[in-house]
Amino acid sequence: MAVVSGEVTKRVVVSGMRPTGRLHLGHLHGALRNWVRLQNEGGRCFFFVADWHVLTTKPEGTESIEQNTVEMVTDWLAVGIDPQKAVIFRQSAIKQHAELHLLLSMVTPTPWLIRNPTVKEQARDLGLISGEEDQEVLSLSYGLLGYPVLQSADVLIYKATAVPVGEDQAPHIELTREIARRFNHFYSPVFPEPQTLVTEAPRVPGLDGRKMSKSFHNAVWLRDSPEEVDRKLSRMMTDPRRVRRTDPGEPEDCPAFRLHRIYCSPEEIDYVTRGCRSAGIGCLECKKIMIRHVVADLAPIAERRQQLEKEPQVVHEVLARGQEQAREVAETTMREVRTAVGLPA
Repeated sequence: MAVVSGEVTKRVVVSGMRPTGRLHLGHLHGALRNWVRLQNEGGRCFFFVADWHVLTTKPEGTESIEQNTVEMVTDWLAVGIDPQKAVIFRQSAIKQHAELHLLLSMVTPTPWLIRNPTVKEQARDLGLISGEEDQEVLSLSYGLLGYPVLQSADVLIYKATAVPVGEDQAPHIELTREIARRFNHFYSPVFPEPQTLVTEAPRVPGLDGRKMSKSFHNAVWLRDSPEEVDRKLSRMMTDPRRVRRTDPGEPEDCPAFRLHRIYCSPEEIDYVTRGCRSAGIGCLECKKIMIRHVVADLAPIAERRQQLEKEPQVVHEVLARGQEQAREVAETTMREVRTAVGLPA
């Protein structure tokens, strides 16, 4: 529950995902499974395709946005996002997001953006900056430096009370709270301050031991075949102590073991822990236990995806319905915002 302008409101959840390519196991466990749980718990959920956000890092790479959007939403539906329980839409179809972004940018101090650690981390991952100095951050495009303000608009325009994110995105929600607080102080209490819902799933490791990421090319995709999943995970990085089959290892230092913790039963985890530390089992034998679970987990998703791809109009219909619902809510908020600011409603 949240209180806005003296009224008690039900929980409103907002989250989005950029259409920059295929989805992987990190998306499944770090976001999508959480979205399914949240939509089933009640309240109102808004899940959107953050296509404008693609332009903040690749303004020249727009040719695949449409295809990526369709494929991504298809995967959302295949995983279990239900358009009867959640509003699914494209960000760029709701122009009120851009209007609120403009107005929020007027009250957001530049130092708030410069100090944001996630902006710096993303820019370094993309090779746009190499150090820590604020001067390097200032060399970024306005769109990338200011995208947390657009993200705040995405959240606040639906008066979100909760935003599910990974740990690395938590600073953005704190910034959103600060922006909402500042707007409410300048004008009137239009916006609730959304709470951060950190997903319970651990950070999913990539094949090279780093965080699973499109940028690092170390992912197991949701659209990979069982054979491809087996091939990739069989070669996944393990504890470097285990150079030979007879060398004992430490599971807690093994990237693959983090996937065991996500997928395997307590009995299996105990078995591979003892086997690794005693060199009683080899790394491949150990990983095969986890791989069976990954393949089994992805199988029903693949089956539902195949059905959806036989009816391609379904995704477009889902987006059209969701955009109509989102636009109505967004415009209601913007009328309130314009009045608060002193602009024609």
